[in-house]
Amino acid sequence: MTDRQSKTPIMKLLKDQRVLLAIVIVAIVVIISLINPKFVAIGNIVSIFQQICVLGILTMAMSILLISGGIDLSIGNIMVLSGVVMYLCINSALPLPITILAGLTTGVLCGLLNGFIIAKSKCIPLVITLGASKAFYGLALTASGGRIMNFGGAFDGLKTKYFEVFSPMLLVLLVMTLLAFVTMNYTKFGRRVVALGGNEKNAFLSGINVTRYKVIVYGISGFFCAVASMVFIARIDSITANAGVNYETNALAAAIIGGITFDGGKGTIGGAFLGCLLMGVISNAMNILSVDNNVQTIVTGAIIVGAVVLSNINNIRKK
Repeated sequence: MTDRQSKTPIMKLLKDQRVLLAIVIVAIVVIISLINPKFVAIGNIVSIFQQICVLGILTMAMSILLISGGIDLSIGNIMVLSGVVMYLCINSALPLPITILAGLTTGVLCGLLNGFIIAKSKCIPLVITLGASKAFYGLALTASGGRIMNFGGAFDGLKTKYFEVFSPMLLVLLVMTLLAFVTMNYTKFGRRVVALGGNEKNAFLSGINVTRYKVIVYGISGFFCAVASMVFIARIDSITANAGVNYETNALAAAIIGGITFDGGKGTIGGAFLGCLLMGVISNAMNILSVDNNVQTIVTGAIIVGAVVLSNINNIRKK
């Protein structure tokens, strides 16, 4: 066996975005732990996962949309609007199950509305969802009166710690990630979504109802946003109309870092999760090292720019 042949499996492995992300995450953990051993303490590791719970769920929503050939810049405000509706239900003394159902319904309806407009108008999803984001923010702002909405511990059950390391919100993150993974990899629906993102015209010619699938995908995204809203409320016990700011860009960055591209039909849910975890590790590392908040913002912005450039690297090489 030649050296070239022996290196082939390793080279193929290193081309896998998930493997590269795992290596980068481990490298960062090792380096930061050498600087500050507190970084690898069990409590801090749990904290990292708790910090990415909301972003992780929203990243799953964004990932499914990107793979389908779409995008949604309103996911942060859909999350907030779902939370505002749940607050109004709690404030009206409605039972928690009805409150949760109202929040989920709000998220799904917002997603379906986005999908319907995009599918029927055939306009660019980025522009439509940008406008929708403003509309949802306005609704949340009007309904809340611009005030902080406190939930009085209604969702505290999601943040209760068991054995000092596990909380239900972590389970919610894992369940939603698994749901996205199974849907996209082991169902006919997922395969058709990938086909839709790969080539919409070919998908239509193969018998896929493009309009229906676009609307459903955005509806699923809205459902994920509503679930993320519950986790957000459980962590903070309150919500404001501007609580969703930057979540859409961070979710987009995490998905792109994970290997999902703007081209559609490409990328994996596992990679997107690792991309989200990488962002969480970097953010936590900067906090551990007491990096100034302004510098953290610069670093986050640089990560987003770098992620977009990397996602387009193949197109750059072709030219």
